[in-house]
Amino acid sequence: MPVISRFYGIVIKMYLRQKEHNPPHIHAIYGECVGMFSLEDAEMFEGDIPLKGQMYVKEFIEKYRRELYDMWETQEFQKLPPIG
Repeated sequence: MPVISRFYGIVIKMYLRQKEHNPPHIHAIYGECVGMFSLEDAEMFEGDIPLKGQMYVKEFIEKYRRELYDMWETQEFQKLPPIG
């Protein structure tokens, strides 16, 4: 699972598509907590990341939504700058 970005102690990853399923989403790891976030609305739909971490991931998705969708579709991963 490629690492796309790191910021505020959060690691953002995306699985390769053949191992994944829809809806398009990213995985976030924040300490010992993990979460899956929809690219469409930036909401966590599975996981246990605290609210503060969720807010940072949502900001990241909103800033880089187009790039994240492109990576989901093309499977050509790139590192994105951290937020903040």
